[in-house]
Order: sequence, then C-alpha cells, then structure tokens
Amino acid sequence: MKSQDETLEEWCRALLQAFELENVEVDINEVLAVAGVAAHSIVRPAAPLTTFIAGFAAGLASGSGQANDAHSMQAALGVARTVAKDYAGGPPANTGVPSA
Repeated sequence: MKSQDETLEEWCRALLQAFELENVEVDINEVLAVAGVAAHSIVRPAAPLTTFIAGFAAGLASGSGQANDAHSMQAALGVARTVAKDYAGGPPANTGVPSA
C-alpha cells in the first residue's frame, strides 16, 4: 500500500500532466500548510477555497509575466497564509466580514 505522501505526489503529477503543466514544481507540503492555516483560522471549507484562489492568482501572475512560476506560487501562498492569519484576528468568522 502506498503512503499518503506517495499518493499525493502521484496525484499531483497526474493533475499536472492532465493540465499539461509537467514542468511546474509544486511544493505539496507548503500548499497543505496554507490549507491548514485557512482551515484552522477561518473554517474547514476555507482550505480548498484558499488554495484554489492562491493557485489562480499564481497562474495569473505567472501568465502575465509578473514573475516566474515558482516565485508566483510562493508569493500567492504567502499572501493566502497572511490573509488567513489576519482574518483569524478580525471579527468572528460567522459575521462574514474580513478584518481590514
């Protein structure tokens, strides 16, 4: 039986191949760490939403030539982590109002 790490690495490669992104490096542990911050700082369903939006932002930055893939991804994950932590210090999550 494969370990969780092996399964995630295989799944990541399969997704990258499906999207024709074989040359993109993904730091799976960093993505999972940001998802964890979002899940624990906001609400659990914020984890996939946060990682999706961070990935989308990274793709836009990279695609527009603002930065290379690796830098775009790291920057987007960093922003997502910061916003999630800041949000946790703001109003209660059930108000739907992020901290300014």
